Amino acid sequence: MANKSSNRIVVPEAREALNRFKMEAANEVGVNLTQGYNGHLTSREAGSIGGQMVKKMIESYENSVK
Repeated sequence: MANKSSNRIVVPEAREALNRFKMEAANEVGVNLTQGYNGHLTSREAGSIGGQMVKKMIESYENSVK
């Protein structure tokens, strides 16, 4: 079976902005994230980064509809 990732960026030009956003979220939750592969992260650390990103996206959307 081919290794096919479903994590595709819809707008390729946004890749760098998404990477900056991920690094910012990691910094906010105190996770040491490096450029490239981060296989050393625990599931808890990776989840806290993703959770922080979702929290900030929801917050941004809520502020835009006020």
